[in-house]
Amino acid sequence: MRIMIASDIHGSAYYCGKMLEAFEREEAERLMLLGDILYHGPRNDLPREYAPKKVLKLLNERKNDIFCVRGNCDTEVDQMVLEFPIMADYCILTAGRRLVYATHGHRFNRSQLPPIRQNDILLHGHTHIPAWEQFGSNNLYLNPGSVSIPKEDSPHSYMILEDHTFIWKDLDGNEYHRTRI
Repeated sequence: MRIMIASDIHGSAYYCGKMLEAFEREEAERLMLLGDILYHGPRNDLPREYAPKKVLKLLNERKNDIFCVRGNCDTEVDQMVLEFPIMADYCILTAGRRLVYATHGHRFNRSQLPPIRQNDILLHGHTHIPAWEQFGSNNLYLNPGSVSIPKEDSPHSYMILEDHTFIWKDLDGNEYHRTRI
């Protein structure tokens, strides 16, 4: 299965549209969102074309393709207008023989680990900085970066998970990192 993983749209209709164009181009079967969908948050400047109503319309049109975890900027009010569930704090995936603990990153992260075991993968957004780092006993920490508000000179980005490989790409589809697990 080919899954596109993205995080931190923060209400940008422009970058949400670019993300959905990438989703089509990638021919992914599902789109996994790691939270912070509609609201930009008090610590961030407004992203380009900040228009949460447009974002919810764009995403609701793809509701059967999306699964999502809750970010620190997502609320019950957001769930009232989004037609796919966004209130779970985490979800569990498998990548080959490895378990992937996917969350936003504001509660569970490398400083405050979720219940993971040796060889498991911690996947989260929140920092707006792409990452692929080993930690602990053969664990991996992965982060797709941010769709709309990247930090530390990183690109507007997403990830693809297919078979045993995570691939980082900018929104134009240019690959800039690959990790085989």
